[in-house]
Amino acid sequence: MIQHLKMTNIGPASKMELEFGKRLNLLTGDNGLGKSFLLDIAWWAMTRKWPAEVNPKLTAGKAALPSDKKEAAEIDFSFSAVSRTKGHTSTFEAKTQSWSVPQGRPAIPGLVFYALADGSFAVWDPARNYWKAKNEEVRERPPAYIFSPKEVWDGLQREDGTWLCNGLIRDWAGWQKEKGRAFEYLVAVLEVLSPSSDEKIVPGGLTRISLDDVRDMPTLKMPYGLDVAVVHASSGMRRIISLAYFLVWCWEEHLKAKELLGEEPESKTVFLVDEVESHLHPKWQRTVIPALMKVMDKLMESSDVQLIAVTHSPLIMASVEPLFNTEQDAWFDFDLVDNKVSLSHRQFVRQGDIRGWLTSDAFDMKSGYSLEAEKALEEAAKALSDPAFNSHDALVLDQRLRKVLSDIDPFWMRWRFVAEKKGWLP
Repeated sequence: MIQHLKMTNIGPASKMELEFGKRLNLLTGDNGLGKSFLLDIAWWAMTRKWPAEVNPKLTAGKAALPSDKKEAAEIDFSFSAVSRTKGHTSTFEAKTQSWSVPQGRPAIPGLVFYALADGSFAVWDPARNYWKAKNEEVRERPPAYIFSPKEVWDGLQREDGTWLCNGLIRDWAGWQKEKGRAFEYLVAVLEVLSPSSDEKIVPGGLTRISLDDVRDMPTLKMPYGLDVAVVHASSGMRRIISLAYFLVWCWEEHLKAKELLGEEPESKTVFLVDEVESHLHPKWQRTVIPALMKVMDKLMESSDVQLIAVTHSPLIMASVEPLFNTEQDAWFDFDLVDNKVSLSHRQFVRQGDIRGWLTSDAFDMKSGYSLEAEKALEEAAKALSDPAFNSHDALVLDQRLRKVLSDIDPFWMRWRFVAEKKGWLP
C-alpha cells in the first residue's frame, strides 16, 4: 500500500506532498489541478511503469515530465512491501527522458488496480507481472496488464498474438456456461454494486446480436422485463459491469496464478479509481464507494484494501460520511490560490447532505442554486437592508426571483415579510 508521495517540479504545482490513509482516500478539486495526474504518479511509484508506456493505445496515463525543463524534478515515494516499508527518490534524467528507478528486483506493494476515467483499466499482479531476475531486460512476463476501453470488452493480446485476457464478453459468457467460482463472484459483485435492492444488476441469458458476430453475448435483466445485451446497456451500467468484471477477472487470475506457484494470495491491495462517479445516476453515486469497499473486502477477504478515489460529486462525499474513519481514511483537496495549485489534507467534517458539501472546501460553491438565482438572491439580500431601495425596484426584483426560485424556497418567507413591511409590495 502506498504511504507517502512527494513531487517536485512536475505537474501543475511546484511541490506537492501527501501522506495517504491506509484504507480510504478521497481526492477533490476543480478540473485541471492534478488529481488524475496524482493517480498516475501513485501507479508508477508502485509498478515502475506508466500505463501508456505499456499500452500506447491509451490516451491517458502518459509519463510525467518536468514542469520546468531547466530545473531538477523528483518523485519521492514510499509504500509498504511484503515485510517492510520501501522508499525511493526518483529523479528525471533529461538525456534518456526517463525516471530513475531502484536497482535490483522491485519491491512488492501487493495487487495494484487502476480504473482510469476514460474506461481504461490497469492491473499489476505480483503473481503474474513480477520478475526475479536481477537484469530487467531478461524478464518475459508483461510488466503490467493495461487495457484500453475496447480491450476491456474484446480482450487483450500481446504483439505476438498471445491472448493475455479474453475480455468481458468472452469471459462472462464462458463463466456463465461453466457456472463455477468466477461466475458466482461476478453475480455477487454485480448485486453489491447495484444502486438498490429494487434495481439489482442481474445477468440474463446469453444471446447473439448479429449474424456476423459469432460470440455468445451476455445480457442484463432489465427492470422493465427485457434482457438487454451488455454492449447495448447504458454508459452508467457499462461502467459498473466493467468495474465488476475487472475486479473479478483480476482476483480470479491472481488466485489461479498463486495456485500454480504454490503461494498464498497477496495480503495487500491498492485500488486507484479516477472519477468514480463517471456516467452514474445520483442514486448510484450515493452507493458506489461503500459498495466498492464492500466488494473488495468480500473478494479479497485475506487482504488489506486501500482505495484512492478522485471525485467531483457532492453525493460521493455525502455517501462516505457514515463510514469515514479519521484514523485510517483521508481527504485531500486541490485548490487554486493566488494562481498557484495548492494541495491540502482537509479535516473531514460531516455536512449532513449534499447542499453542505457543495459549499464546503471540497467544491467551493457559494450555493446550490443556478447562477441566475444566486445573483438574484445576492441582490435581494442587499436590498433588504438598503434604505434607498423602492417599490419599483422591489417589483422588478420580485419578478426575477419568481423566475429562478421554487415556490417553496425558504427565502420567500423572509423576502415577502420584509418587502411587505416596508411597503414595497402589496
